[in-house]
Amino acid sequence: MRQKIVDLEKLQERAEQLRAAGKRIVVTNGCFDLLHLGHVYYLQAARERGDALVVGVNGDESVRQLKGAGRPLNNEQARAEVLAALECVDLVTIFPEVRATRFIEATQPTLYVKGGDYERETLNAEERAALQKVGAKIDIVPFVQGYSTSRLIEQLSALRK
Repeated sequence: MRQKIVDLEKLQERAEQLRAAGKRIVVTNGCFDLLHLGHVYYLQAARERGDALVVGVNGDESVRQLKGAGRPLNNEQARAEVLAALECVDLVTIFPEVRATRFIEATQPTLYVKGGDYERETLNAEERAALQKVGAKIDIVPFVQGYSTSRLIEQLSALRK
């Protein structure tokens, strides 16, 4: 499991090896704070679109910037290890920035996948530019209704009251 977790510098080398072997690299990224069924469906759908799935995980500080105080619930290493344990995931990288630009540039994927809570137009402009620069296509997989980390946190908070 831990051999699937690589830093950004090693990621570039591993991605080059995958491409040299003729593999179609698919990437996605996110916080993945509490892994739930929606994440699993989305990650499996992403993997089905290529030969290798590389997942970028926002580091702890960037999750705080994106999600607010009290997040993440699980630290970056724990989140990376849970993702690496999934059969559909080939590599995991933790990136410290809020945006996945360096992760995208290091991986140079064939395809970038996001969940249906995004649209091409709502993707960050820097990330879209990085994807265009490396020639990656963008695919949005359908959103699985009823599953979100924020919703789970709300439900857990309601139980405590």
